[in-house]
Amino acid sequence: MRQGEAVFVDSEAWIALALSRDPLHAQARGHWDVLQAVGAKLHTSVPVVIETFTFLDRKVNRDVALTWREFISKPGAAKILPCELRDLEQSWEYFRPTDLYKLSAVDATSFVIMKRARIRVAYTFDHHFAVAGFRMLA
Repeated sequence: MRQGEAVFVDSEAWIALALSRDPLHAQARGHWDVLQAVGAKLHTSVPVVIETFTFLDRKVNRDVALTWREFISKPGAAKILPCELRDLEQSWEYFRPTDLYKLSAVDATSFVIMKRARIRVAYTFDHHFAVAGFRMLA
């Protein structure tokens, strides 16, 4: 990992970080510490924020979801990239290959947004990012 490298943070990483009882929490925390140490430029997207908040709200509780939202909204936590209509339209192309079995629409839009922003590294536990050609941190 290079100093100041751009990294896209996916829902799985946010969720593992937010929940101390998550089986991936310790691993997620270790990667987070490395990202902070090297001054990584963290990015996420509007769809990932919606997906993460909804998961935390429905599967855990509203207070946890709101606490996470406060954290992600702090200056310097992560740059939230927009999802434009053209991103959504381009994302459907990822559903054609058969090697992306059980791909989510949020992940497909993440791939398009990452390419648009020229981000090659994903902080995630989701193998789809590697299959799509991105380097996974987690």
